[in-house]
Formats: sequence, C-alpha cells, structure tokens
Amino acid sequence: MANVPLAQALVYCSAQLLAQSACRSSACWCCVQLENGENLPTTNPLASQLLHVATTLAKQAGDMALDGRRNGLNNVQTKSTATDMVTEFDKASEVLIVQGLAVSRPDDAIIGEEGASHSGTTGITWHIDPIDGTTNFFYDLPTWAVSIGAVDEHGSLAGAVYIPALNEMFTAIRGGGAFCNGEPIHCNPLVDISKALVCTGFSYSAEQRTVQATRVSRFIHQVRDIRRFGAASIDMCFVACGRFDAYFEENLHSWDIAAGDLIAREAGCQTGDFSGNALRPAQVLVSNPNIFSQLGNLILTSSTSDR
Repeated sequence: MANVPLAQALVYCSAQLLAQSACRSSACWCCVQLENGENLPTTNPLASQLLHVATTLAKQAGDMALDGRRNGLNNVQTKSTATDMVTEFDKASEVLIVQGLAVSRPDDAIIGEEGASHSGTTGITWHIDPIDGTTNFFYDLPTWAVSIGAVDEHGSLAGAVYIPALNEMFTAIRGGGAFCNGEPIHCNPLVDISKALVCTGFSYSAEQRTVQATRVSRFIHQVRDIRRFGAASIDMCFVACGRFDAYFEENLHSWDIAAGDLIAREAGCQTGDFSGNALRPAQVLVSNPNIFSQLGNLILTSSTSDR
C-alpha cells in the first residue's frame, strides 16, 4: 500500500485498529512508513488508533514542510510581534493535518495554532502545532517539529512530536510509556540540581522577555547551564529522553504542550506549574521528580514579579 493515498491509508489503519488490539498488517501503509509502528503500545485500542493517526499526519506534514523549506520560503508574515512568525508551510501543514482528521476522525474537535478550529461530538479534541519552532524553521535550523496531541476529558490520551530534520518521532499514549522511533525513552534520574542542564523559552512580548532574561541570569550559576531551543514540544521531548534535565516556560498554548506533556510524563517526568500544581499553559515546568520542587522554588525566587 506504499502508493495508496493518505486518506485511504488512514481509513484502513483506523479500521484495523478498531477491529484488533493492534495494526500489524504488512500491507498497512502507516506501519510500513513509520519504523516505530510495530512497537506502539496497544493496551488501549482507541488511544492506539489516535496515535496512529497522529504519527501518520505528523510525518506527512513534517516531510512536506521539510521538502518545501529546501526550496526556499516565499511568504513569511508576522503575528503578535516581529519574533512571532508564520510561513506558508505553517498554514499548509495545518491544512494537511486537518484534512487528514476530516477523513479519519471527522467528529472530533480541533484546536489549531493557525486558526483551523472547530467543535466536535466525540469528546476527543486534537491540539495541533503545525510547525513548532517557526523561527528555527525560517533560519533553517533543525529544531522545529510538528506536534499533534489528542485530548479527552482526563487530559492528553495520545501524542506525537515529529522532528523532520532529525528524523525523530516521539510518541506516547496514556499509560503506555514513551518512545522515540519505537524505542522506549526515560528521563534522567538526576538528583543534584547543580548538575542539571536546563532549557527554557522566552515570550514574544519584549517586556516579558526582559523579565525572563533577568530571572535566568539570577539562577544560571545554580545549575550546570541553560539552553534555549525555541520549540516547546521539542524541549519537553528532550527532557523525556534525557538530553535535557529540565525545561520551563510561561505563556504557552495548549497546542504547544498537549503532546509533549504526555510524552514527558510517560517517560517518568513530573510536570506542573512552578508551584507544583497541575500543568497549565501559563506556567510549564518539566523535570524528573527528584529535582522538580527544588527547581520550581529556584524559578520562583529568581523572579522579579509574582506569577
């Protein structure tokens, strides 16, 4: 089925997953295309179906954007500030994903960064970031991703974060562990915060960026070092697989974290706000449980104003 249209492939794969506990057919287009398809957890048939759809669409959209970027950008605009960019491939990626969902999951709700949002009737909502890290994409840096998370009334149920330039697909379903290209991943068991490599991000607002930079300058000497990659979904996945020890940021959106939060938690991370309460887009902290509270306190005491 390698040349079967995407829409038909999604219908086939969804039918297989609903009829069985797993889609194991050698003719299955999704499993042939995605190396991690054979290793996906299948304890929840619905979650497995949703993840199969998410990985297929993330790979399709990401590869389309990667190929397009190699040919150059023709339409780059700004949104809230000069650092908040959108390209023709942000929009094309979201269109591709939404069209795929219209075929495979037509009654689900959608919340997309570029405006393709509508309500649904199934209790499942897809949170889509068609290109997370648009500035990196614009400058042809490899750290950008397609992030797709399926959320029910209990939170994220399935999530996929695909990094096309690195050919890495991070995946998770609730209760099924976290994976990168089909291999299980786990966060670092670090206990000494002074040895932590911490990643953060900055707001698009100039005023907020000043506050955040001041905060970082106050505690950088208390950790091993600071990184800023500029793509929340990647940052969370990199904590999940042990490349970073922690990540924190403020003023995000649901599409930034729906997939990455699940992947991080399934890899053994603790996620929440800086005070240890439930994760919310306004405040995001991800680390292993050993250093979570200490890092949260460090962030709060280094702040110049209450959050």
